[in-house]
Amino acid sequence: MKDPIVSPIQNFGRYSLIAGVILVLLGSLGIALPVVMSVTASIFIGSLMLLAGLLWLYYTYQYSFKHWLDWIKPGLLVAVSLIILIDPLSGVVALALLLSFYLLLDAISSFYLAYAMRPGYGWGWMAVNGIASLALAILFLVGWPDATPVIIGLFIGISLVFDGLVFIMIWWKVREMDLSS
Repeated sequence: MKDPIVSPIQNFGRYSLIAGVILVLLGSLGIALPVVMSVTASIFIGSLMLLAGLLWLYYTYQYSFKHWLDWIKPGLLVAVSLIILIDPLSGVVALALLLSFYLLLDAISSFYLAYAMRPGYGWGWMAVNGIASLALAILFLVGWPDATPVIIGLFIGISLVFDGLVFIMIWWKVREMDLSS
C-alpha cells in the first residue's frame, strides 16, 4: 500500500528543480524591480482578458445571437482589457483595491473562525492569520494608489520566490527518496 503523503511527492520529477530555480529567479527579479513586475502582471492579465473577450465575441457572432444584450459582457471584457493594456498601471491600481478588499474580508473571517475555534487547537494561529491579513489590507489602503505598483510587485516577487523554494525542497525530498531506495 502506498503512503498517501509520499505518492504525490513522487509525481514531481527532476523538472521540479528547474521550475523552482526559474521561479526563484523570476521572484528575485520581481523583488528587485517591483514596478516592472506589477506592470508585467497587469499586461499579462489584460492580455488574457482580451483573448477571452475576443473568443467570446467570436462565439456570440458564430452562433448569431441577435439581441444586443448578448454582446454586452464580451464587449465590456474587451473594453476593460484594452484599458488595462493601454494603461497597465490603472490595472495595477484596480487590482490593489480589489486585493485590499479581499484581505479585509479574509481578516474578518479569520477573526470569526478564531473566536469560534477558541479554546481549541489552532485558534491562535487563525487569529495571527487575521492580524496578518488586516495588516496587509491596511498597508494596501494606506499606500493606495501611489505605492501600489511597488507593493503588488513585491508581493508577486515574494510569492514566486517561496513557490520556487517549495519546488526545490520537493525535488530535494524526491532525490532523497530515490537515493534511499
